[in-house]
Amino acid sequence: MKIISWLLIFILFGNWLTFISQNQTSLVKFIDYPKVKSYKVKKNKNSSIFQGNKKTKKYFEGWYFKMVSEDEKSIFSIIPGISLSENSSTQHAFIQIINGKTGQTNYIKYPIEDFYYSKNDFLIQIGNNYFAKDSISLNIANGHVNLIGKITMQNHVELITDKSNERKKIMGWYYKVPFMECYHGVVSLNHDLKGSLSLNNIHYHFDDGKGYIEKDWGKSMPSSWIWIQTNSFKNSNSSFMLSVAKIPWLGFSFTGFLGYYYLNNEIVRFGTYSKSKVKLKQYDKNNLTLNIILKDKILEIKTLKNSSGMLKAPVNGVMNRRIAEGIDAELSLKLIGKDNKELFKDSSLTTGLELVGSMDELF
Repeated sequence: MKIISWLLIFILFGNWLTFISQNQTSLVKFIDYPKVKSYKVKKNKNSSIFQGNKKTKKYFEGWYFKMVSEDEKSIFSIIPGISLSENSSTQHAFIQIINGKTGQTNYIKYPIEDFYYSKNDFLIQIGNNYFAKDSISLNIANGHVNLIGKITMQNHVELITDKSNERKKIMGWYYKVPFMECYHGVVSLNHDLKGSLSLNNIHYHFDDGKGYIEKDWGKSMPSSWIWIQTNSFKNSNSSFMLSVAKIPWLGFSFTGFLGYYYLNNEIVRFGTYSKSKVKLKQYDKNNLTLNIILKDKILEIKTLKNSSGMLKAPVNGVMNRRIAEGIDAELSLKLIGKDNKELFKDSSLTTGLELVGSMDELF
């Protein structure tokens, strides 16, 4: 069995090296600000790829890779990104790490010169670390953090909601609204993991685990927001995400929300753009109960926060805000149809949860 395991690791590693060697020629150094042919069309069609190729200040972009082992004893989120402020001394690339079980977080800065992006697809390089939809390769050794490993991802569920197989935007038509301070994208609702990570000589295995990828880009995160996400339900291969936020726009502000559920092989988007409604039922420091009112259904959502870690978030492109995120929150989800008929019910013990700012401001 050991020989087979090492052979599998060797094959996966070889496939990753082949992938990198084939795609490194497409990588562009960010600080060179080159004109990439047809790149505007590509990034408008595919929000997972780098959106900030023409940005020089007051800008951030980050991708959120969540990984949960099969036994749910190992939970990690890795967030690579870029931070640009008015002051060039604070322009840098970064990799954030959060251990969902311990709440331990790390923030590793890299010179902006170490950030590369692909001109063809979703692939970024920060130092000796690579991130793509199908795999990540980590090689961090800065004295305090030693993180090495490779994770491959397959059997992706993408945000495709009709028979045309066209990628949909989680923001709906809001994606096209200019001058918003933050934009949101979902890269993969659910996928299978292979591989392992070693953090400061402690090994974490993710074979047959579950993964999820999303991203944000813009100027600042909202003043207040709720974020709930899981694809680790007890009894199903389902996925769910909800984000509620205070959104400033051209001197005004409003509370907007967006999300999806993937249940019984059906993907349903919802949000402010679809005339759905969100109602707060109960809130205290660690408990939150919400209802999403859809056209002919109601989503009942109950969460309980457990441990959490402190992450950095952007304000005018600068990563100087501290927010708490839990990855091991509890979630109960119920879908109610007509005549109060229960269409779906399940729960998760490995839910991502952020309750930031004032709930009074949101509701």
